[in-house]
Amino acid sequence: MLRPRLWSPPHDAAATQRLPVLTAELQNRLEQIVSQHQHVKFASSLAVEDMVITDVIARAQLPVEVFTLNTGALNSETCQLLDAAGQHWGIQIVEYRPDEAAVDAYVAAHGKLAFYDSVALRRECCHIRKIEPLNRALSDADAWITGQRREQSSTRAELALVEQDQTHAMAKYNPLADWLETDVWAYAEAQQLPVNALYMQGYPSIGCEPCTRPVKVGEDIRAGRWWWESRDSKECGLHK
Repeated sequence: MLRPRLWSPPHDAAATQRLPVLTAELQNRLEQIVSQHQHVKFASSLAVEDMVITDVIARAQLPVEVFTLNTGALNSETCQLLDAAGQHWGIQIVEYRPDEAAVDAYVAAHGKLAFYDSVALRRECCHIRKIEPLNRALSDADAWITGQRREQSSTRAELALVEQDQTHAMAKYNPLADWLETDVWAYAEAQQLPVNALYMQGYPSIGCEPCTRPVKVGEDIRAGRWWWESRDSKECGLHK
């Protein structure tokens, strides 16, 4: 019996041709952001999109702090990438971790795998492991950058390049909002960026280990995130 073919990074010659224009536009967007704010932070999930943004920030030597949320439940491949990325660019990617007491209290009250039981319990876990650390990360910033794209999911189809984040009372920027998946991979390959080894195992979107699985060819690229939930609930609360 043949196994279903898993997703793999796309290749597109046309995307490679678009790269010079896209790259210049991305650098211009990032330069405009830092010119308008005092303390800009970039929230990197270590996804390939975030590698692209980090590369432009590093090449242009922009004054942007790059940070990531180490949830304590990441795949080993993601943890290895964190070290590799820092070495590749010669920068420190600041880690923010969840409060251990809050994690222990959640497990004691609901169980280690309670996030599978309901959307509410899953979001509570996300709040502890992602949102509360994000709040700490952004506490001294006046703007933040993400690697979100419209093409990623139905919940992001109307994503704007610039938003006003009401929760943190600051500007939020999505400079890759209009980039295609093929554009992102064309850049990563052209610049030989470090990327998560899980991509080559059929993971187009990577989160915490117990909440992420590979997807098949033709499936939505975020189908492997919280796969037991309906398509419309697949956000952790970081991006509202």
